[in-house]
Amino acid sequence: MNKSMADLLDHAPVITDGAWGTELHARGLAPGEIPDVWNLTNPDKVVAVARAYVEAGSQVILTNTFGANRFRLAGHSLENKVAEINRTGVQLSREAAGRSALVFASIGPTGRLLMDGSVTEDDLRVAFSEQAEAIASASPDAIVIETMSDLGEAIIAIKAAKATGLPVVACVVFDSGANKDRTMMGATPEQAAAELSEAGADVIGANCGTGIEKYIQVCHRLRAATSKPLWMKPNAGLPRLVAGRPVYDTTPEQFAGFAPALVEAGAAFVGGCCGTNPDFIRALRKRLKVRF
Repeated sequence: MNKSMADLLDHAPVITDGAWGTELHARGLAPGEIPDVWNLTNPDKVVAVARAYVEAGSQVILTNTFGANRFRLAGHSLENKVAEINRTGVQLSREAAGRSALVFASIGPTGRLLMDGSVTEDDLRVAFSEQAEAIASASPDAIVIETMSDLGEAIIAIKAAKATGLPVVACVVFDSGANKDRTMMGATPEQAAAELSEAGADVIGANCGTGIEKYIQVCHRLRAATSKPLWMKPNAGLPRLVAGRPVYDTTPEQFAGFAPALVEAGAAFVGGCCGTNPDFIRALRKRLKVRF
Protein backbone atom coordinates (compact mmCIF):
# COMPACT_ATOMS: atom_id res chain seq x y z
CA MET A 1 0.00 0.00 0.00
CA ASN A 2 2.71 2.48 1.02
CA LYS A 3 -0.01 4.92 1.98
CA SER A 4 -0.34 7.19 4.99
CA MET A 5 -3.40 8.10 7.02
CA ALA A 6 -3.58 11.35 5.04
CA ASP A 7 -3.62 9.39 1.77
CA LEU A 8 -6.55 7.31 2.98
CA LEU A 9 -8.44 10.37 4.19
CA ASP A 10 -8.17 11.85 0.72
CA HIS A 11 -10.47 9.01 -0.38
CA ALA A 12 -12.71 8.70 2.69
CA PRO A 13 -14.66 6.89 3.94
CA VAL A 14 -11.98 4.52 5.18
CA ILE A 15 -12.99 1.02 6.27
CA THR A 16 -11.44 -0.09 9.56
CA ASP A 17 -11.83 -3.48 11.24
CA GLY A 18 -14.31 -5.10 13.61
CA ALA A 19 -14.21 -6.75 17.02
CA TRP A 20 -11.14 -8.67 18.14
CA GLY A 21 -12.19 -10.26 21.41
CA THR A 22 -15.02 -12.34 19.98
CA GLU A 23 -12.82 -13.45 17.09
CA LEU A 24 -10.14 -14.63 19.52
CA HIS A 25 -12.78 -16.41 21.62
CA ALA A 26 -13.93 -18.18 18.45
CA ARG A 27 -10.36 -19.42 18.08
CA GLY A 28 -10.14 -20.77 21.62
CA LEU A 29 -9.51 -17.85 23.99
CA ALA A 30 -11.01 -18.95 27.31
CA PRO A 31 -13.37 -16.76 29.37
CA GLY A 32 -11.29 -14.71 31.78
CA GLU A 33 -8.10 -15.23 29.79
CA ILE A 34 -6.41 -11.99 28.81
CA PRO A 35 -6.41 -11.63 25.00
CA ASP A 36 -3.15 -9.66 24.82
CA VAL A 37 -1.01 -12.54 26.12
CA TRP A 38 -1.93 -14.51 22.99
CA ASN A 39 0.56 -12.29 21.15
CA LEU A 40 3.19 -14.44 22.87
CA THR A 41 1.42 -17.78 23.31
CA ASN A 42 -0.75 -18.06 20.17
CA PRO A 43 0.66 -15.60 17.62
CA ASP A 44 -0.66 -17.60 14.66
CA LYS A 45 -4.23 -17.17 15.87
CA VAL A 46 -3.75 -13.43 16.43
CA VAL A 47 -2.40 -13.09 12.89
CA ALA A 48 -5.41 -15.07 11.65
CA VAL A 49 -7.82 -12.53 13.16
CA ALA A 50 -5.95 -9.60 11.65
CA ARG A 51 -5.64 -11.31 8.27
CA ALA A 52 -9.36 -12.11 8.21
CA TYR A 53 -10.11 -8.40 8.44
CA VAL A 54 -7.59 -7.50 5.77
CA GLU A 55 -9.09 -10.10 3.44
CA ALA A 56 -12.58 -8.77 4.21
CA GLY A 57 -11.54 -5.31 3.03
CA SER A 58 -10.26 -3.41 6.09
CA GLN A 59 -7.98 -0.58 5.04
CA VAL A 60 -6.93 -0.08 8.65
CA ILE A 61 -6.52 -2.87 11.20
CA LEU A 62 -5.86 -2.57 14.92
CA THR A 63 -3.59 -4.61 17.18
CA ASN A 64 -4.17 -7.10 19.98
CA THR A 65 -2.86 -4.63 22.58
CA PHE A 66 -6.07 -3.09 23.95
CA GLY A 67 -5.44 -4.25 27.53
CA ALA A 68 -1.65 -4.44 27.43
CA ASN A 69 -1.00 -1.84 30.12
CA ARG A 70 0.69 -2.50 33.44
CA PHE A 71 -2.53 -2.34 35.46
CA ARG A 72 -4.49 -4.91 33.47
CA LEU A 73 -1.48 -7.17 32.99
CA ALA A 74 -0.66 -7.07 36.72
CA GLY A 75 -3.92 -8.89 37.35
CA HIS A 76 -2.37 -11.82 35.52
CA SER A 77 1.16 -11.37 36.89
CA LEU A 78 2.32 -10.18 33.47
CA GLU A 79 3.27 -6.58 34.24
CA ASN A 80 6.89 -7.37 33.31
CA LYS A 81 5.73 -8.27 29.77
CA VAL A 82 4.28 -4.87 28.82
CA ALA A 83 6.97 -4.04 26.27
CA GLU A 84 7.13 -7.50 24.71
CA ILE A 85 3.36 -7.92 24.38
CA ASN A 86 2.88 -4.50 22.80
CA ARG A 87 5.80 -4.76 20.37
CA THR A 88 4.72 -8.22 19.30
CA GLY A 89 1.12 -7.12 18.87
CA VAL A 90 2.16 -4.48 16.36
CA GLN A 91 4.45 -6.90 14.55
CA LEU A 92 1.68 -9.51 14.20
CA SER A 93 -0.79 -7.04 12.72
CA ARG A 94 1.92 -5.73 10.42
CA GLU A 95 2.56 -9.29 9.23
CA ALA A 96 -1.13 -9.72 8.44
CA ALA A 97 -1.52 -6.28 6.84
CA GLY A 98 1.38 -6.58 4.45
CA ARG A 99 0.96 -3.82 1.88
CA SER A 100 -2.84 -4.03 1.95
CA ALA A 101 -3.71 -2.12 5.13
CA LEU A 102 -2.35 0.33 7.68
CA VAL A 103 -1.77 -0.73 11.29
CA PHE A 104 -3.15 1.45 14.08
CA ALA A 105 -2.09 0.20 17.52
CA SER A 106 -4.78 -0.06 20.18
CA ILE A 107 -4.55 1.41 23.68
CA GLY A 108 -7.56 0.90 25.95
CA PRO A 109 -8.40 2.15 29.45
CA THR A 110 -6.50 0.93 32.49
CA GLY A 111 -9.59 -0.31 34.30
CA ARG A 112 -8.85 2.09 37.17
CA LEU A 113 -10.80 5.25 38.01
CA LEU A 114 -9.28 8.60 38.90
CA MET A 115 -12.46 9.62 40.70
CA ASP A 116 -12.31 6.84 43.30
CA GLY A 117 -8.67 7.45 44.15
CA SER A 118 -7.54 3.97 43.08
CA VAL A 119 -5.04 5.58 40.72
CA THR A 120 -3.36 8.96 40.32
CA GLU A 121 -2.76 11.01 37.19
CA ASP A 122 0.95 10.28 37.55
CA ASP A 123 0.22 6.54 37.73
CA LEU A 124 -1.75 6.75 34.49
CA ARG A 125 0.89 8.89 32.83
CA VAL A 126 3.59 6.34 33.57
CA ALA A 127 1.43 3.40 32.42
CA PHE A 128 0.32 4.98 29.16
CA SER A 129 3.82 6.27 28.37
CA GLU A 130 5.24 2.79 28.94
CA GLN A 131 2.69 1.23 26.60
CA ALA A 132 2.91 3.93 23.94
CA GLU A 133 6.70 3.81 23.82
CA ALA A 134 6.66 0.02 23.45
CA ILE A 135 4.11 0.29 20.65
CA ALA A 136 6.08 3.02 18.88
CA SER A 137 9.23 0.89 18.94
CA ALA A 138 7.50 -1.48 16.50
CA SER A 139 6.56 1.37 14.11
CA PRO A 140 2.79 1.21 13.61
CA ASP A 141 1.15 3.82 11.39
CA ALA A 142 -0.80 5.41 14.23
CA ILE A 143 -2.09 4.83 17.76
CA VAL A 144 -5.78 4.51 18.65
CA ILE A 145 -6.87 5.46 22.18
CA GLU A 146 -10.22 3.69 22.40
CA THR A 147 -13.20 2.77 24.57
CA MET A 148 -12.55 5.62 27.01
CA SER A 149 -15.27 6.61 29.48
CA ASP A 150 -13.30 9.21 31.44
CA LEU A 151 -12.05 12.22 29.47
CA GLY A 152 -9.38 12.78 32.11
CA GLU A 153 -7.88 9.36 31.47
CA ALA A 154 -8.26 9.80 27.71
CA ILE A 155 -6.36 13.09 27.78
CA ILE A 156 -3.44 11.53 29.69
CA ALA A 157 -3.34 8.67 27.17
CA ILE A 158 -3.44 11.07 24.21
CA LYS A 159 -0.50 13.07 25.53
CA ALA A 160 1.53 9.91 26.12
CA ALA A 161 0.78 8.69 22.61
CA LYS A 162 1.51 12.07 20.99
CA ALA A 163 4.94 12.08 22.65
CA THR A 164 5.91 9.19 20.34
CA GLY A 165 5.46 11.37 17.28
CA LEU A 166 2.81 9.05 15.80
CA PRO A 167 -0.63 10.23 14.65
CA VAL A 168 -3.24 9.66 17.37
CA VAL A 169 -6.91 8.70 17.15
CA ALA A 170 -8.93 9.20 20.37
CA CYS A 171 -12.34 7.61 20.95
CA VAL A 172 -14.79 7.61 23.82
CA VAL A 173 -17.85 5.49 24.57
CA PHE A 174 -21.31 7.05 24.50
CA ASP A 175 -23.68 4.67 26.27
CA SER A 176 -25.22 6.63 29.16
CA GLY A 177 -28.00 9.12 29.77
CA ALA A 178 -31.61 9.02 28.64
CA ASN A 179 -30.61 9.25 24.99
CA LYS A 180 -27.42 7.19 25.28
CA ASP A 181 -25.47 10.24 24.14
CA ARG A 182 -23.19 10.72 27.13
CA THR A 183 -20.14 8.94 28.47
CA MET A 184 -20.32 7.04 31.75
CA MET A 185 -18.90 10.17 33.38
CA GLY A 186 -21.56 12.38 31.81
CA ALA A 187 -19.58 14.04 29.01
CA THR A 188 -21.47 15.09 25.88
CA PRO A 189 -20.18 14.73 22.31
CA GLU A 190 -19.50 18.47 22.28
CA GLN A 191 -17.41 18.28 25.47
CA ALA A 192 -15.54 15.24 24.19
CA ALA A 193 -14.78 16.90 20.86
CA ALA A 194 -13.39 19.99 22.56
CA GLU A 195 -11.26 18.20 25.14
CA LEU A 196 -9.89 15.46 22.90
CA SER A 197 -8.97 18.02 20.24
CA GLU A 198 -7.32 20.32 22.76
CA ALA A 199 -5.29 17.39 24.11
CA GLY A 200 -3.78 16.95 20.65
CA ALA A 201 -5.70 14.07 19.04
CA ASP A 202 -5.41 14.09 15.25
CA VAL A 203 -8.66 12.15 14.80
CA ILE A 204 -11.50 11.88 17.30
CA GLY A 205 -14.58 9.72 17.55
CA ALA A 206 -16.54 7.05 19.33
CA ASN A 207 -16.51 3.29 19.59
CA CYS A 208 -18.36 0.53 21.41
CA GLY A 209 -21.46 1.89 23.21
CA THR A 210 -24.80 1.21 21.59
CA GLY A 211 -25.72 0.34 18.03
CA ILE A 212 -24.79 2.13 14.83
CA GLU A 213 -28.15 3.87 14.49
CA LYS A 214 -27.61 5.70 17.82
CA TYR A 215 -24.14 6.80 16.77
CA ILE A 216 -25.42 8.67 13.71
CA GLN A 217 -26.66 11.53 15.88
CA VAL A 218 -23.52 11.36 18.02
CA CYS A 219 -21.49 11.70 14.83
CA HIS A 220 -23.56 14.73 13.74
CA ARG A 221 -22.83 16.41 17.06
CA LEU A 222 -19.12 15.62 16.94
CA ARG A 223 -18.95 16.99 13.38
CA ALA A 224 -20.62 20.23 14.47
CA ALA A 225 -18.10 20.62 17.30
CA THR A 226 -14.80 19.90 15.51
CA SER A 227 -13.09 19.97 12.14
CA LYS A 228 -11.00 16.89 12.98
CA PRO A 229 -11.58 13.68 10.99
CA LEU A 230 -14.09 11.43 12.77
CA TRP A 231 -13.63 7.74 13.63
CA MET A 232 -16.77 5.70 14.33
CA LYS A 233 -16.79 2.03 15.39
CA PRO A 234 -20.16 1.23 16.99
CA ASN A 235 -21.36 -2.10 18.36
CA ALA A 236 -23.70 -4.41 16.49
CA GLY A 237 -26.56 -3.24 18.70
CA LEU A 238 -27.08 -4.22 22.31
CA PRO A 239 -26.41 -7.85 23.27
CA ARG A 240 -28.56 -10.40 25.04
CA LEU A 241 -27.02 -13.08 27.22
CA VAL A 242 -27.27 -16.68 26.08
CA ALA A 243 -25.60 -19.25 28.33
CA GLY A 244 -23.58 -16.47 29.89
CA ARG A 245 -22.24 -15.13 26.60
CA PRO A 246 -23.36 -11.97 24.79
CA VAL A 247 -25.24 -12.52 21.53
CA TYR A 248 -25.76 -9.69 19.04
CA ASP A 249 -28.78 -9.92 16.76
CA THR A 250 -27.86 -7.18 14.27
CA THR A 251 -26.86 -8.70 10.94
CA PRO A 252 -23.99 -7.42 8.79
CA GLU A 253 -26.49 -6.15 6.20
CA GLN A 254 -28.57 -4.32 8.82
CA PHE A 255 -25.43 -2.75 10.28
CA ALA A 256 -24.13 -1.68 6.88
CA GLY A 257 -27.53 -0.24 6.03
CA PHE A 258 -26.88 2.60 8.48
CA ALA A 259 -23.35 3.26 7.24
CA PRO A 260 -24.24 5.80 4.51
CA ALA A 261 -26.05 7.93 7.09
CA LEU A 262 -23.04 7.68 9.39
CA VAL A 263 -20.77 8.89 6.58
CA GLU A 264 -23.21 11.66 5.71
CA ALA A 265 -23.07 12.70 9.37
CA GLY A 266 -19.32 13.17 9.01
CA ALA A 267 -17.58 9.85 9.67
CA ALA A 268 -14.27 9.46 7.83
CA PHE A 269 -13.30 6.11 9.37
CA VAL A 270 -16.04 3.47 9.69
CA GLY A 271 -15.81 0.03 11.30
CA GLY A 272 -17.36 -2.04 14.04
CA CYS A 273 -16.81 -2.93 17.66
CA CYS A 274 -18.45 -5.60 19.84
CA GLY A 275 -20.55 -8.10 17.93
CA THR A 276 -19.01 -7.35 14.53
CA ASN A 277 -16.75 -9.62 12.49
CA PRO A 278 -15.23 -9.83 8.99
CA ASP A 279 -18.68 -10.31 7.45
CA PHE A 280 -19.63 -6.86 8.75
CA ILE A 281 -16.54 -5.39 7.11
CA ARG A 282 -17.45 -7.00 3.78
CA ALA A 283 -20.97 -5.59 4.08
CA LEU A 284 -19.63 -2.10 4.91
CA ARG A 285 -17.23 -2.15 1.97
CA LYS A 286 -20.01 -3.21 -0.39
CA ARG A 287 -22.58 -0.70 0.90
CA LEU A 288 -20.14 2.22 0.91
CA LYS A 289 -18.66 1.17 -2.45
CA VAL A 290 -15.14 1.43 -1.08
CA ARG A 291 -12.36 0.10 -3.31
CA PHE A 292 -8.98 -1.00 -2.04
